[in-house]
Amino acid sequence: MRLAETVRREDLLERATLVLNRSWLPVHVTTVRRALCMAFRDTARIVCTETLATYTFGEWLALPRPEHLDTIRSPSVRIAVPEVILLQRYNRIPSHEAPFTRRNLFLRDDYTCQYCGTRCSAERLSVDHVFPRSRGGGTNWENCVLACVRCNSRKANQTPGEAGLHLLRRPARPRWTPYLNVRPHQRRDSWARFAPQKKRRQNCN
Repeated sequence: MRLAETVRREDLLERATLVLNRSWLPVHVTTVRRALCMAFRDTARIVCTETLATYTFGEWLALPRPEHLDTIRSPSVRIAVPEVILLQRYNRIPSHEAPFTRRNLFLRDDYTCQYCGTRCSAERLSVDHVFPRSRGGGTNWENCVLACVRCNSRKANQTPGEAGLHLLRRPARPRWTPYLNVRPHQRRDSWARFAPQKKRRQNCN
């Protein structure tokens, strides 16, 4: 197998797949690799997002390849990339809270400056303490937001009001969501049928 084909297969295997519980409610997002393993072990069925029919691993493998889905190829098989799977037995909704981490903060704020609304790459954003840490501000969900380089420089060691800045929204601990571990661009359009998705903001130039 050529190197380019191997790289593409690895990329497809790491693509995101939505996980539904037995009641068809979104509970998690996993990788295609993990989703196929779960279907192979019969702990989940693969969902056709157009018809909502469900398939075992063997049945999905035997189906004609849907034109709108990418295909993973190997010397012996070709299998369409699943976008949604349905768990066979799990029927709960996770209730855990999102831990406060830098990665989760970027996901909460959607890689968007919370002062000017510009969406940027991680390299052009920093974590800003709304009430400055040097003045007693805590490092937590309620006091940290993403800020672009320009807004962060303007704010410096001041409160937003002192710097003439206004927050787009009050920072808060995010509620649990099945999309907790994925960036917006990793979400598939077909998932909107099972759970609403937020609109994307404008990118920075």
